Amino acid sequence: MRVLSTALAAGLLLAGLAGAASAEPRHGLSPFGDLKYPADFKRFGYVNPDAPKGGTVRLAYGEGSFDNVNPFILKGVRLRGQGGLLMQLPFETLMVAAQDEPDAVYGLVAESADVAADRLSVTFTLRAEARWHDGTPITADDVAFTFDLLKTKGAPAYRLPLRDVTGVEVDGPRKVTYRFDPKAALRDLPLIVAALPILSRAYYGKTEFDRTTFEPPLASGPYRMAEVNPGRSIVFRRVEDHWARNLPVNVGRWNFGEIRLDFYRDRDVEFEAFKGGGYDFREEFTSKTWATGYDFPAIRDGRVVKEILPDGSPANRQWFVLNLRKPKFADRRVRQAFDLMFDFEWTNTTLFYGLYERSTGLFHNTPMAATALPDAAELELLNPFRDKLPPEIFTQAYSPPKSDGSGNNRPQLLKAARLLDEAGWRIKDGKRRNAQGEILDIEFLEDSPTFERIAAPIVENMRRLGIDARMRTIDAANYANRLQGFDFDIITIAWATGQTPGIAERNYWGTDSARATGGVNYPGVMDPAVDMLVERIANAQDRPSLTAAARALDRVVMGNQYVVTQWTRTEHPIAHWNIFGRPATKPDFDLGFLDTWWVDAAKVTALARAGRSPQ
Repeated sequence: MRVLSTALAAGLLLAGLAGAASAEPRHGLSPFGDLKYPADFKRFGYVNPDAPKGGTVRLAYGEGSFDNVNPFILKGVRLRGQGGLLMQLPFETLMVAAQDEPDAVYGLVAESADVAADRLSVTFTLRAEARWHDGTPITADDVAFTFDLLKTKGAPAYRLPLRDVTGVEVDGPRKVTYRFDPKAALRDLPLIVAALPILSRAYYGKTEFDRTTFEPPLASGPYRMAEVNPGRSIVFRRVEDHWARNLPVNVGRWNFGEIRLDFYRDRDVEFEAFKGGGYDFREEFTSKTWATGYDFPAIRDGRVVKEILPDGSPANRQWFVLNLRKPKFADRRVRQAFDLMFDFEWTNTTLFYGLYERSTGLFHNTPMAATALPDAAELELLNPFRDKLPPEIFTQAYSPPKSDGSGNNRPQLLKAARLLDEAGWRIKDGKRRNAQGEILDIEFLEDSPTFERIAAPIVENMRRLGIDARMRTIDAANYANRLQGFDFDIITIAWATGQTPGIAERNYWGTDSARATGGVNYPGVMDPAVDMLVERIANAQDRPSLTAAARALDRVVMGNQYVVTQWTRTEHPIAHWNIFGRPATKPDFDLGFLDTWWVDAAKVTALARAGRSPQ
């Protein structure tokens, strides 16, 4: 799974506050409208309040190895998806997202949030009962300490969004105020700080923060990191007396008694382990496996359930990323040529069994997708940069090349060849060379052999056009280090997105992120128009303004071919051993497995009695 998604990212994707005409403490924060849940709500609408607690769920968390369980720094061989479950399970935040609303958060460690009328500050009041796992109180000092630590020593995913938070003030044991730069995008900032993990000042006063470690940190969340088997597994155990277990935001959630994460050598080994009962739940991201791999005894006799659940969230942004830091990709025509070399229709039919559709831009499957000509609001944003933007941006919506799916991609390859010629890469002695005689060589970098079958036809098309193209698959640790240092030609990456994009767009497209080691602006986009539009998105005070800025950004990114779209599927294909129960209602914008399902003891017993235990 390639989606970069963490609890922090979920907070970053939330927009800011609407209707803050006067400062008033609230139990939740939401942009552009009212909160779904009132101050006296008892639980979220997608949970079972009577869900039983206990049991063990075993998951495959990824391929490769790791030498660090600190999700907040860049050092070491980190787990895929920096943060992820390492942050979500042990660490609390001030507020937590509701997964049946596009962009609302409700109090967790904080019982209320008070946004100033001028939006230049937000004050959180902490719950008196909030506790660390050792029983000591979570205080405003811990919250302020966390901000200082992450802003100065945290990974770029934390540092960059916090650059406009000018300071934090402790107003007592349970009150903390964040102050914001008046020139900043104020809309998002209260939610940015509300989504930060809270770290223990006492613990990190004795423990070096910015070092790799296998030591489970002191935390306050629903689970403790109980066991770390380096490179092989991590076990989280539910905190039975968790201080927040009865809060409305937690009722019916976090039901598994133990969550075990196992690591596998590669995806094939991982899938075979699932078939044999090595772990319990799998969301399938490989179309070939989904179409052909789920015919084994446990499926046929009902021990394993295969199903598709709806997904109302925006399509993931999955791309081929061409590294613009490399001079060979500087000319847009080279990037356009690559787009033509990718025959999606043939790939979908032949390799994906027709299961996917091609995404068309940044906000596919949302109203923010630029699918028509720019309207007046978009033109107002784009016109100041008209002489620096591709003219097509103003005359047509981007649409990826489309073949007939036969595998005879000659018309597109001819167009690609012309573009390469125009860009100065001409055939000489059978190779594409520039005016200096340098050969156009391009390497696909991957960390899983699974992707080779997809890249191989593209590499062959590139070779037919005289490009010295090749694939290279390396281990997960080296791959992570190469990405961190932007040491690649072409990679595949996927970013989760939300209903209300905001400051997180800086991380994906902003100039500062392109220059920051460990940043996630992997293409290396450094474009004044993009920087301006990102800020307009972050500052939008109503949905129409947000939509206009998002569509304009979509046009600029895709018009410049800063990325090449891949494919998407707006549903959850899952398989699991038949040991689970789940609520009658699924959250609209999340799968809901880890925090709302439970182990059904009767199903486990039935499997065991039949001699069919998954374990």
